[in-house]
Amino acid sequence: MSNAGQTCVGVERVYVVDGVYHSFLEKLNERVSRLRPGDDDAASYGPMTLPGQIDVVERHLADAVARGGRPAYGGLDSVQAPFVQPVVLVDVPEDSSAVREETFGPVVTVTPVASLADAVRLANASPYALGSAVFTKRRRAGMRAARGLRAGMTSVNSVIGFATVPALPFGGVGESGFGRIHGADGLREFTRAKSITRQRMRPLMNLTSFGRTDRDMKRLVTFVTLMHGRLYRPRGSRWGR
Repeated sequence: MSNAGQTCVGVERVYVVDGVYHSFLEKLNERVSRLRPGDDDAASYGPMTLPGQIDVVERHLADAVARGGRPAYGGLDSVQAPFVQPVVLVDVPEDSSAVREETFGPVVTVTPVASLADAVRLANASPYALGSAVFTKRRRAGMRAARGLRAGMTSVNSVIGFATVPALPFGGVGESGFGRIHGADGLREFTRAKSITRQRMRPLMNLTSFGRTDRDMKRLVTFVTLMHGRLYRPRGSRWGR
């Protein structure tokens, strides 16, 4: 909900294991109920930055409700331009706009799943893959899920912990852009690879011209065989017999 949900690595989809789904949703709604948008110092967050983004939020909310989703907190009337009140959606189909597209507003969908593996599978079904987060008390399971998520960045037991470490590359995959900032990979984005080779002596075999001979090819076969073992020779080749 920070920045009115206008955070590139903000969480928009939440998958919760069945056993804790209802308690999670209850606690989430309680936390969300404390938030209030506005332009005063006491407000939790401010307005939407672009009028067009309000239209996107409205469209996603309307589509989710039309497809059978329902608001667990807030709703269609939460859009009060230029502000959008927090919205928590449940029972939203995976093919709805609120799940498949980037809402970029103070809206989250919450969906129960049977297991952590199911959560990873559903999360990976999105074409977007910038930031992700895994919360679990089981360390190995958390790391396994983090490695399984097809995303440029994943934090375990924190929301955007990867953004607090300057040495870690920051960027996404899929429809979430290309390239990286921060870390060694970020520095490489400002460089270009250049390969140079210089021949300092006459080569033992002449392989890179049409002037190569059968003797050159036999030498190559012998060399490769000694280095890597038996070499496959096509039947009928004049140098392979």
